[in-house]
Amino acid sequence: MNTSPWILAARPKTLSAAVAPVIVATALALRDRGDIPWLYAGLALGGALFIQIATNYINDALDFRKGADTTARLGPMRVTQAGLLSYEAVMRGAYVSLLLAVLCGVPLIMRGGWPILAIGVTSIAAAYAYTGGPYPLAYHGLGEIFVMVFFGIVAVGGTYWVLTLQYTRDAFWCGVAMGALAVVILAINNLRDLPTDRESGKRTVAVRIGERGARAEVVLFAVLAYAMVALLAMTRGDHSLWLAFLSAPLAAALLWRVYRCRGSSLNRCLAMAGALQWAFAIFFAIGAVV
Repeated sequence: MNTSPWILAARPKTLSAAVAPVIVATALALRDRGDIPWLYAGLALGGALFIQIATNYINDALDFRKGADTTARLGPMRVTQAGLLSYEAVMRGAYVSLLLAVLCGVPLIMRGGWPILAIGVTSIAAAYAYTGGPYPLAYHGLGEIFVMVFFGIVAVGGTYWVLTLQYTRDAFWCGVAMGALAVVILAINNLRDLPTDRESGKRTVAVRIGERGARAEVVLFAVLAYAMVALLAMTRGDHSLWLAFLSAPLAAALLWRVYRCRGSSLNRCLAMAGALQWAFAIFFAIGAVV
């Protein structure tokens, strides 16, 4: 079986949105506890990855069915629209990915109890509701809220809870920071797709506030991520956390390109936004565990 369409549909360049929050939460837990159950960190990473892959598969299939993905799209190829995989096959891939997420989640629920169960159930439901269901979030300008909650606050907070069996203010602030960087990716994606989304009736935030507002949104959430780390470093009196700011030059370069790129050239900005998530998370982790 040719696996390349499946890898393409999983959108590997965006998977930093699932991995980076787990890295940050694990580093914060190490900082606070000194030792953590690494098996559960790995399971949390696996669950987060499979849920995002499922979300991407569902988005690929349903955007094609709803007419949002056409031959006029400027972004990377979507396998359903391109005819590489059928709608039914991509949806089956999504269901398999959700099943794998559940398998990762069972031991996490046994350790973390009802909070992890609630996170798992709502995350799986949201993976479908993002593009599907009677009120798809992405089609009504609620994508940013979805991303902030599930790829930021929930991803960091849930991982931190599983590793420490507690939830702290610092975990919340780190969740907002990682959610903000995930929103940056989404906002750039919606900025690029603004013309085709408007034509298909997909009312993203970019469609609602226009091109100029969409670029300002990218700046706002990029700055928010660093503001959260600054707040955390100052309130903890922990100067090593400022190490996350070593990723700031990449953020500045990204914002410079966002304001100068149009159309398909924004695909390069998406790659940079993913790289920013990696850099931010890694530098934060180094600072946290030093």
